Amino acid sequence: MGLKIGITGGIGSGKTFICRLFEALGIPVYNADEEAKRLMNTDVRIKEKLIAQFGEATYKDGLLDRGFLANMVFSDKNKLELLNSIVHPVVIQEAKDWAERQTTRYSLKEAALLFESGSYKELDYTILVTAPMDIRIQRVIERDGATEQQVQERINKQLSDEEKLQLADFVIVNDGITPLLPQVWTLHQKFLK
Repeated sequence: MGLKIGITGGIGSGKTFICRLFEALGIPVYNADEEAKRLMNTDVRIKEKLIAQFGEATYKDGLLDRGFLANMVFSDKNKLELLNSIVHPVVIQEAKDWAERQTTRYSLKEAALLFESGSYKELDYTILVTAPMDIRIQRVIERDGATEQQVQERINKQLSDEEKLQLADFVIVNDGITPLLPQVWTLHQKFLK
């Protein structure tokens, strides 16, 4: 088992694209957000707790009704925290188990809420991907078809880049101007040592 590196960034920062660059270098990436979605549909413990807390309508034909759950939790901070307290521990354990099975010098764990969930404490290093706010908002509008207000609401639910910078070990600037490959390559070489 090699180093466990976390990579995060606010919505629209481009962390998934950066992860693809690391994958092109042969580095395995655990996408915590995708795995959380999968586990909410497949993990019996999570399903039972979500139904107990949010009702039978949380699942439709055995699959998570994401719209129903999102409407319920995104307008209520306590319900969002409850949801995270059910899902995050399972995802964090899954990521830990996954990382232990990797045979490369290091592996990446991509997570939007790496710092918010506390899972960064389980890692050797963390990388923060940053981008100017206007670029982030535009990327999410184009990607998700969301309105600027919807994107802003999602951004407001995450720690600010300033707060994340206090916790991050390394930063990749994804502003559309600063070349990405040299930044990724420098970190790749550092983690291989």
